[in-house]
Amino acid sequence: MKIERALYKVVVLWMVLFAPFTFHLSPLSAQNMTSSPYSRYAYGDMNENVPVAFRSMGGVGLGMRNNRAINPSQPASYTSCDSLTFMFDVAASASWSRYRDARGMKNKANGNLEYVTMQFPLFKKWIAMSVGLLPYSSVGYDISLSDSIPGYHFVKNYTGEGNISQVYGGLSFNIMNWLALGANVYYMWGDLSHMRALTFTETANPTMQYEMLSVSNVRVRAGAQFFHTWNKHTINLGAVFEPRMKLNSDLYIYESQTNDTIYVVQNGWQLPMVWGVGASYNWDSRLTVAFDFERQCMGEALYNGLPGNHPINGLQNRNRYALGFEYRHDAMGRKYAERMLWRAGVSVQDEYLASIGAKKITAAIGIGFPLWTIGTVINLGVEYNHRGSAAGLEDNSFRFTIGASIAENWFFKRKL
Repeated sequence: MKIERALYKVVVLWMVLFAPFTFHLSPLSAQNMTSSPYSRYAYGDMNENVPVAFRSMGGVGLGMRNNRAINPSQPASYTSCDSLTFMFDVAASASWSRYRDARGMKNKANGNLEYVTMQFPLFKKWIAMSVGLLPYSSVGYDISLSDSIPGYHFVKNYTGEGNISQVYGGLSFNIMNWLALGANVYYMWGDLSHMRALTFTETANPTMQYEMLSVSNVRVRAGAQFFHTWNKHTINLGAVFEPRMKLNSDLYIYESQTNDTIYVVQNGWQLPMVWGVGASYNWDSRLTVAFDFERQCMGEALYNGLPGNHPINGLQNRNRYALGFEYRHDAMGRKYAERMLWRAGVSVQDEYLASIGAKKITAAIGIGFPLWTIGTVINLGVEYNHRGSAAGLEDNSFRFTIGASIAENWFFKRKL
């Protein structure tokens, strides 16, 4: 009990520190959540929008139904919550990255609020709703390359920053005792900027091109889950789908050679079609094993007025595979260690730029610390990400995430 009370104080402190972010949308749109050179391509580093608990399982979520976590990646999962429970989830992260190529090595640190989500029932166990603030993608890189030609020395600089954020509202319906359907509606907004500069040491004025893409849009995601329990066994199957949609966009270009700003309204960008399937198996409320596959069809969506797979863009579809595990010895155990949740997982995904040929590999572990209110959990997660190879550009990073998933029986009618 002393451990639970100490953790409860941590949750209260966490809420006090991050409560201001709940009512201001600026943190996700004003701060970079990545510093990877690979975020230069497409819309940057994409976020899977899974809670800390599932991120520690490799980022699974499409086949997960869990009454201790809000899962925006699968809108059909909201009805998994207790019909009397209000849930609130907030998380923040810090990361440390190291980039290496033939010219040297560079370290970089980042940190930010990850997400704020809420979930609550609308009609018994049949209808539930979730709302929240999530990141969609992030851009953040700073690359310098030195070279020379006979009689001249020059430096090429590539920098970029920005985020696309989103607020969402979702509904989930239990159509039958074994089938749930759901949908999320998102409003997205943000700015992504890219700058290229060429500086000769023999001249004073660099040549520079600056681009800023300002976007906004409404998009939708539909989901379905099939679930069945017998004896000590539970199986969940899930699927999601997002149609390809136009992205409202304004492109600003600044050229230092002409000292002029060009304002271009192109609307030549699209959000890619996304589909995915997932499955999870739970034994005796102790062991959970889950697997996801998801495809983002970036190669088929318009980017800068041309198909993503056009040679000028060089983009391709991204496939992501994830496998995760969770174990808890006894949810009602007398020893605190028996009630803790232990998680691990891995994922492999393609990069958007076809010419890279490398994959992003992620290994994750995490621990869930339950409080004496059994639905409230503090989740800690650590991820190791590897991209590229020693022969080219290698990106290695660690991300540390902490989240508080709070569940309270707000809708319980007390008898007098």
